[in-house]
Amino acid sequence: MNETILNIYLVIKNGFVVGFKAKPYLSDDGDNEKIALLKKNAKADYLTSFHFDAPQNKYGAFMKYKNFSKLESRGMHFQLFEEIFSKFNVPENPLVCVTPVVDGEVKTLD
Repeated sequence: MNETILNIYLVIKNGFVVGFKAKPYLSDDGDNEKIALLKKNAKADYLTSFHFDAPQNKYGAFMKYKNFSKLESRGMHFQLFEEIFSKFNVPENPLVCVTPVVDGEVKTLD
């Protein structure tokens, strides 16, 4: 059965998360193969991915990356991706690869 999987990017500028990007795939491979596909395409996918706004506080300021990291360590960062999940109609507990893009550089684990 085909499942939507996603390459998701955190766009970070000067230590702040200023945007998200995402690129979907449909795959019926096993989880290891899906992860390999996402990692293999991470750099190239960034250029063709869809842009999403990052959350801002009531003053219009973006979240610091260190605050995002705290959410991530608690497994709560997925709440920030709800718009992405909705757009691509992903299943509950989707398989995603999250890649930081720091000051324009895609940081993959080559």
